[in-house]
Amino acid sequence: MGRTFDATNKRRTPRPSPPIQFHQRPKPPNQPVMSQEPDAPIVTIITVAFNSARWLDRLLAALEAQTEQRFRFVLIDNASDLDQRPDPAALPGWARLIQSQTNLGFAAANNVAADDAQTPFLAFLNPDAFPKPDWLAALIAGADRYPHAAAFGSTQWRADARGVLDGTGDVLHASGLAYRSSYGRTAPPPPTGETFSACAAAMLVRRQAFVAAGGFDARYFCYFEDVDLGFRLRLLGWSTIQLHEAQVDHVGGGAAGAQSAFGDFHGARNRLWTFIKAMPSALFWPLLPIHLAATALVVSVHVAQGRGFAGWRGLLAGLIGMRPYWRSRRILQKSRTASTTDIARALAWSPAVLIGRRAVIRPIKPR
Repeated sequence: MGRTFDATNKRRTPRPSPPIQFHQRPKPPNQPVMSQEPDAPIVTIITVAFNSARWLDRLLAALEAQTEQRFRFVLIDNASDLDQRPDPAALPGWARLIQSQTNLGFAAANNVAADDAQTPFLAFLNPDAFPKPDWLAALIAGADRYPHAAAFGSTQWRADARGVLDGTGDVLHASGLAYRSSYGRTAPPPPTGETFSACAAAMLVRRQAFVAAGGFDARYFCYFEDVDLGFRLRLLGWSTIQLHEAQVDHVGGGAAGAQSAFGDFHGARNRLWTFIKAMPSALFWPLLPIHLAATALVVSVHVAQGRGFAGWRGLLAGLIGMRPYWRSRRILQKSRTASTTDIARALAWSPAVLIGRRAVIRPIKPR
């Protein structure tokens, strides 16, 4: 099947990634991706595991069944409990294991695995996301079709509920709140089009663009890091395409648990940091009071729902720790190539869209 895989299993403690840097936007490739050597790997698939042993066999079987086999696979385990850690001897020869002795978080662990990648593309795939056989082929075909786009999202279905959507791209509202669109809906997924950012549970990104944008922000640990990456790619002038035909089944909330205090804390904190870093000044100042009010409303609803004060603690931690993000803001805004109008057009503005968590998929404009 033309496979070329890195088959080494390594046990080492990766170093966390440094704070993000921001570089000049790389030019789109001059030739289609499919024109490369037939057997050369073109994608490095990266999976970050944390106490994920119950899903590993199903994930490996789904990768084994891919019709597109020109990939490397790197599994990085984030200091799982000893009985949950992958056994190198039990992994297939085409899987490379990086065993971290500390929990680096989702963002930094992905960066560590991406640091060693030499393929034109990186695919980020959660351990509880099981791709359909033509998933990778659809992503690569989409990247070849849309060279102006940096990232490509997948249609996600609920793994525990047949015919129920888990997500069709990330939407960023002008308030700074974001959500995975179409979650829990039974309607057909939207057609291929442009979305604000791709959900990192199952996404493809050009490695050049990922490096230029600084990768995931390791300071986030986890939550909102994919929206933040998508925003920084947009500041560099790239777009993100949500591909209807690239499909996965996704458990969701697999590591930290859905609607957890952990998620409430990191979501509120990281949301604020992204708003501070990335929102252009002409939008930032008018929208800042709206962002703070919207976040306060969301975390107050969490309290009323009996989820505790983790969201409030996250917002407070974001405010207390925001100084480094003002420094990052100066770098990002000085280096951006996208206009304020470009960013404004990519946001969702309607309150009804936010409340209904509707998909926002825009037609792809030729470039």
